[in-house]
Amino acid sequence: VSPATVGEQIVYEIGDPQSYLLPDVTADFSHVTLEQVGENRVHVKGARGRAPTDSYKVSATYPDGYRVTVSFMIGGIDAKKKARRVSDAILTKCERVLMMRGAPGFTGKNVEILGTETTYGPRARHQDTREVVVKMAVTHPVKEACLFFASEIAQAATGMAPGITGIVGGRPKASPVVKLFSVLVKKSELPVEIDLNGQRQTSVIPSKFSAPTTPLASGEVATPLGNETEVPLIRLAWARSGDKGNHSNIGVIARKAEFLPWIRAALSEQAVAAYMAHVLDADNSRVMRYELPGLHALNFLLENALGGGGIASLRIDPQGKAFAQQILEMPVRIPAHLLN
Repeated sequence: VSPATVGEQIVYEIGDPQSYLLPDVTADFSHVTLEQVGENRVHVKGARGRAPTDSYKVSATYPDGYRVTVSFMIGGIDAKKKARRVSDAILTKCERVLMMRGAPGFTGKNVEILGTETTYGPRARHQDTREVVVKMAVTHPVKEACLFFASEIAQAATGMAPGITGIVGGRPKASPVVKLFSVLVKKSELPVEIDLNGQRQTSVIPSKFSAPTTPLASGEVATPLGNETEVPLIRLAWARSGDKGNHSNIGVIARKAEFLPWIRAALSEQAVAAYMAHVLDADNSRVMRYELPGLHALNFLLENALGGGGIASLRIDPQGKAFAQQILEMPVRIPAHLLN
C-alpha cells in the first residue's frame, strides 16, 4: 500500500474529480493528498464535500436483441492471416444464409485476433506470431440467428483452415443483450413513502441545489525548446483506467510534481483523442481533461469509447481496463536533467 497504489484507486473511475455524485454528498477529490505514514499505511486527506444535487442517479436497462460470443485458437504459420480469413468466411456465409431466408444481417459484428495486439489499433507491433486466439461476437434481434452463427463454429475446425482448435466452452450459446441507460431524475418527481407496521407515511427528502464549482484551470504547461529527451509516459507517471457506462476514464499520476507540466504539454485533449482514436466513436466521442492538483494528476474522460460498455459491448475490453496501459506508451519530451 503506497501513494501510487492508493492514488490509482482514487482516479481510475472518478469522472469529474470535482463533482463525484453520491446519494448523500457531492464529493470533490481534486485536492486530495497522499502521505506514506508507515509500512502499507497511507494517510489520505483533503477530500471535500458539498450538498448533494437535486437529482437521483438512475441506471435503467433495456433488452436489445441477442448476442453470441466464441473464442478459439489458430496455430501455425501465418496464424493471423488464417484467423482473418476464417472469421471473414464464417460471417460472410452466415449473413448470406440469413439473407436467403429473408432475415436481416447481424446488427453488430466484432472480430478480435488476440495475440496480435488487436486492441492497440494502428499501433499494433507484433504480427508474426504462430499462435492466436480468435474472438468473434455478433448481435441480432432474433435468437435463432445467433444460434445459427453458433452452429457454424464447430464445423470450422474440420472444414476450414488447419490449426483451428480449443473452442472455449464448446458450442457457444445465445444470450440476451442488456443495455444501460443512465439519467438524472429530479428528486421532486419521485415521491418516497415509508411502510412502517402497515402504515404508509410520506417522507420528504431534503433537496438542495448544489451549484457546480468552477472547473480548475489548467496548471503549468511546459514549452519544449527542442533539446529535450523523449521518453514514454510510463517513465514519468502511473496510470489506471476503467469505465463509466460507455465512457472510459483514464487517470494519470505524475511520479514527481516537476514532471507534470511536461505531461500536460504532451497529453492535451487533442493528443489523447488522436492516440486513442481507434476506440472512439468518430461521430459521438470527445475527450475531456480534468486537473487533480493534490495528486499531481490528470484525469481523462473518453466519451462513448467502449462500444456500448459493459455487457452491451462486443469487445474483449468492454470496460477500458487496458486503456491506461496504451496511454503509458505515449511519448513525452522532457529535459534530461529532470530524469536524474
